[in-house]
Amino acid sequence: MKKKIIHKIFILLTLLVLIFTNSFFGSNRINNLEKIPQKYSEMKIKIVSPKIEINRFFNNSSTEYTINEIVTLINSDENNPSIYIFPEGIFPDTNLGDLITFKKIIKNNFGKKDVLIIGLNTNNQISSQNKIYNSLVVVDNELNILHVYNKNKLVPFGEFLPFENFFRNFGLKKVSFGYESFSRGEKREPIYFDNLKIKFLPTICYEMIYSGKIKGNNKGLDFFINVSEDGWFGNSIGIHQHFVHSIFRSIEEGTSIVRSANNGISAFISPFGKIIKQIKSTKKGVIEIKSYYSNVETIFSREGNKIFFYFLLIYISLIFLIKTRKKK
Repeated sequence: MKKKIIHKIFILLTLLVLIFTNSFFGSNRINNLEKIPQKYSEMKIKIVSPKIEINRFFNNSSTEYTINEIVTLINSDENNPSIYIFPEGIFPDTNLGDLITFKKIIKNNFGKKDVLIIGLNTNNQISSQNKIYNSLVVVDNELNILHVYNKNKLVPFGEFLPFENFFRNFGLKKVSFGYESFSRGEKREPIYFDNLKIKFLPTICYEMIYSGKIKGNNKGLDFFINVSEDGWFGNSIGIHQHFVHSIFRSIEEGTSIVRSANNGISAFISPFGKIIKQIKSTKKGVIEIKSYYSNVETIFSREGNKIFFYFLLIYISLIFLIKTRKKK
């Protein structure tokens, strides 16, 4: 009887030590944030959170009106060029090819050296098939294309309709704007601004929820950029849950996250998951970043989801050890 009590006390103390050790390590890590080296960008990074109504996806919304709404938020300065990051799908009825129509407005309201990162639809004619992508596009103030990333983790029914050819016979389509499903991008590669020495990994919307499957083998990243339209969640808790996944990814990968969300929470998040700056889902505005934290290597960034298999192996080994001791 006495041995059983000692055994239970030992297990309890072991659990308490693990909890307190983990808590101390986490608190100490967060408190040492200021010790992480910072990198200063030659261009300011501006996260734009415009809060444009979600009903634009279902109405014939004016792209020109939306652009003018956005222009009222920013203060472009020719002498202080910036990288502007806009959310996903702010121009739902305008693809990359159509955007050139508004070149004059963009050119008149953004400086010559400004860079725009926009969530936008793009299309690509492959043989007889016209493929449409949900993309993150990097352009200059004359709308010259610098980089394009096509989303490769699509939302079922939201962005593509499974068994589309069959369901089309019944008049069914995806939920978001447009009749045709989006096509899947091939791969996610870092975008590098050679002149600024900035290297980031693009993600769109819920791609940020995939633990261990974002960074891949990409090394030397300065931060992740996530653009999102969170208006689909309405006033539900989904807005906050989606945002929290960005915090999880920053902690796991030890990498800062720059997040631009429409009708959601826009933020700049440190490699330790600390929210440096944010704009709430009910507000509109611009977050300005002059510097960002260097990456911090973590166990997860090295091992990925293999960590959980290690813990499972340890757990099974402990059970086997305890049962073996009981038999003796």
